[in-house]
Amino acid sequence: MTFLWPKLLWLLLLVPVLFGAYVMLMRRKKKVALRYASLSMVKEAMGPGPGIRRHIPPAIFLLALTVLILAVARPAAVITLPSLRGTVILAMDVSGSMRATDVEPTRFEAAQAAAKTFVNEQSSDVRIGVVAFAASALVVQAPTTNKEEVVNAIERFSGQFGTAVGSGILVSLATIFDDKNLDIGLPDYASSIPGQGGDFDNQDFGQRGIPLGDHSENKREKAKPVAPGSYASAVIVLLTDGQTTTGYDPIKAAKKAAELGVRVYTVGIGTSQGAILGFGGRSMRVQLDEDTLKQIAQITHAKYFHASSATDLKEIYQSLKSEFVLETKKTEITAGFAAFAGVLVLIGAFLSMWWFNRIA
Repeated sequence: MTFLWPKLLWLLLLVPVLFGAYVMLMRRKKKVALRYASLSMVKEAMGPGPGIRRHIPPAIFLLALTVLILAVARPAAVITLPSLRGTVILAMDVSGSMRATDVEPTRFEAAQAAAKTFVNEQSSDVRIGVVAFAASALVVQAPTTNKEEVVNAIERFSGQFGTAVGSGILVSLATIFDDKNLDIGLPDYASSIPGQGGDFDNQDFGQRGIPLGDHSENKREKAKPVAPGSYASAVIVLLTDGQTTTGYDPIKAAKKAAELGVRVYTVGIGTSQGAILGFGGRSMRVQLDEDTLKQIAQITHAKYFHASSATDLKEIYQSLKSEFVLETKKTEITAGFAAFAGVLVLIGAFLSMWWFNRIA
């Protein structure tokens, strides 16, 4: 525990001074009593004495004063409370395999619908960003509290070729720490710049795409590893069928997220049987790669969820809502100390009135 106004702790010197004054007062009363010719006659007249009980109310009042002085110094402690502000990055797979129909109407449309539901259910102080990835990754909506902008970004998705789950994670991390001047170690190919021959066409995602990965003009600080899952201000929700075909290794990307303390909740969409998907006159079976998604969640101290239907997706997002509302942070607890001091005063006054019919 620390104090925001530690200089006021000098007031604690009043406690031993008052304690000494109380001891002197008790001794003075004892000397006055000894002046009587017969102490035994006084005791008989007064009846049984209060004994140690007479010291309890003053001791409680002195303890209350001590707690109140600590409250004046504004104590603060690291505690876990509901987060008043957080960032959620929705990293969504827009690859061709998401057109599979093993989740009706398609994996892609079911994911879009569930993501929009998730966004609308978040509290107004949660910042939500959106990253879309196929063969490379792109920020299509910077973190914002404007839900309408986030929903519009999700609605502008269209399918692309390739699946780079690792790149989606790295670009999500870069989005979270973009204002902290940290070097995430984002490869040049993790993000494609609209209009420059990348895998994404800016028209497909609207005009809000933000390229990441080129920080040659801005020298960034090397990120220092922290405990996995310890960064409570932001999380990544990764929704994909998990079949990585290109880009950065998703396991290595998960390890980078773990080093930064960011949890990556993975949502696997599709069925274990998969579906036959045809393109370019050819057909292939696309199946859910659960193993990779489970590893990503485990490495980052998060959770993996499986969705085999649109209803499952909505239930998953509802459960995710309760997963990252708690945040451990340094919080002022002055009110708690003041309340405790008030309770002690009431207890002392009650005991004094009960035992001696006066407030001692």
